[in-house]
Amino acid sequence: MLRDTSGVMIEEQLAIFLNIVGHNERNRVIQERFQHSGETISRYFNNVLKAIKSLSREFLQPPPFSTPAEILNSKRFDPYFKDCIGVIDGMHIPAHVPAKDQSQFRNKKGLLSQNVLAACTFDLQFIFVYPGWEGSAPDSRVLRAVLDDPNQNFPQIPEGKYYLVDMGYANTQGFIAPYVGVRSHLHEFIGANQLPRNAKELFNHRHSSLRNVIQRCFDVLKTRFPILKVAPQYAFHIQRDIVIAACVIHNFIRREERNDWLFSAIEGVVAEELPDDDQFDMQLACSMQEQIASASRDSIATGMWNDFINKWDEW
Repeated sequence: MLRDTSGVMIEEQLAIFLNIVGHNERNRVIQERFQHSGETISRYFNNVLKAIKSLSREFLQPPPFSTPAEILNSKRFDPYFKDCIGVIDGMHIPAHVPAKDQSQFRNKKGLLSQNVLAACTFDLQFIFVYPGWEGSAPDSRVLRAVLDDPNQNFPQIPEGKYYLVDMGYANTQGFIAPYVGVRSHLHEFIGANQLPRNAKELFNHRHSSLRNVIQRCFDVLKTRFPILKVAPQYAFHIQRDIVIAACVIHNFIRREERNDWLFSAIEGVVAEELPDDDQFDMQLACSMQEQIASASRDSIATGMWNDFINKWDEW
């Protein structure tokens, strides 16, 4: 989708784009660096953004249905989470919106943001990204909207498989959340409280340990692309597309350069637990799907606990 022009080759067009998203540079700084007019910089930025976004179907792929190696190779997670294929969570990105829309985009922290629904594998690659929702929208509402809209092409969940989610989502078929009212954050298992006291606490701890892979994905993404840490002065549809393009490049680097410095720095490191953006909706009806998911969760927790009390050294 890109071509050389008389004044700017493809490599320079890409360099302009990467300088802007990778260093959060302003147009006039790029004008000076590349010796082009502001209109030229803006035109090629948008051209490259459109081209990279078009690669999303190629680089944001459904997860494999086999047990991930990260689970298979850990006695803390296998066989309990053998049917887990990924993790889902929401990510808030600062947003620049007109005054008339600001009340909708103001999140619980009082900041303007877009709520981005994301799913990732345990290999730190994004599976699905859905940006553009108002910062005030609960994570569970965004997920329901995606699942109800066939045009969003959310990867089909095979029978018996599931994603891990936090307490901001319902525990339902295809999505397993922690037990509500039971400690689950990693910082709650420090010091004298290190050992779990029952099956539900053990399940929540390991669920949290496994789930934090998506926080590591978010950390790498925002560190590599500082433009995602601010509210860039672009039209909102451009802000939304920048998120998708950043995830495409993130996956490209993960596939092509396994020893990339950012991935190497974060692999094997437990991400810091952050407060949940949304609390579990206690008013959700207990549907048949939720009952099935609850039974599945209870089965995992019971098997995990029975093994745990017989093998204390696994902790």
